[in-house]
Amino acid sequence: MALIYIVEDDSNIQEIEEYALKNAGHSTRTFSDGASLFQEMKTALPDLIVLDIMLPDMNGNEILSQIKSDKRTKSIPVVMVTAKTAEIDAVRSFDYGADEYIRKPFSLMEYISRINRLLKEDEDDADKVLGDIRIDMKKHQAYVHEEEIALTYKEFELLLLLIKNSGIVLSREKILEKVWGYDYEGESRTLDMHIVSLRQKIAASEHKIRTVRNVGYVIE
Repeated sequence: MALIYIVEDDSNIQEIEEYALKNAGHSTRTFSDGASLFQEMKTALPDLIVLDIMLPDMNGNEILSQIKSDKRTKSIPVVMVTAKTAEIDAVRSFDYGADEYIRKPFSLMEYISRINRLLKEDEDDADKVLGDIRIDMKKHQAYVHEEEIALTYKEFELLLLLIKNSGIVLSREKILEKVWGYDYEGESRTLDMHIVSLRQKIAASEHKIRTVRNVGYVIE
């Protein structure tokens, strides 16, 4: 369940959007202008913002620009929902940083589908953290104690898989399947070599990759 802020001055549309999102399992807070939105974001940030363009105090694109230029809020997905249907209006919003653009009137099923897709993408892009190890999904980079470590593509994928399943013993077959693919035909010795290299590169971490005899590997 996500917390979604709806910025819409038309009470009828605001109620429709809120109803659809709540039925989809999300929680919502509604605002009729930009000022009240920014006031609320001083204390609590949402997982996603639904934003109209034509608002009484500020243009929606101005609000969008402020959101995307603030380091506290720039990563929050923003969905523009507007009666402005011209292509240039959509292009302008995307230039300001909009993540999605939905034209009124809209299908509620499509509305929910697009929002859920963005929330899923945002979840996938979130940093993966295990104690002092952090994986920046957007930069495709790994850090130990916030010091960057140089990983090959396969080492990165291997570390990511282990961290996503921290504390869970993964079989050699499962690792080869997930990291090298279903059609991988190389010797499993390749996996062992990557584990050795990865252990050396994250040696400064308190978390270690442990071998489970006759099974596979686990990071703890």
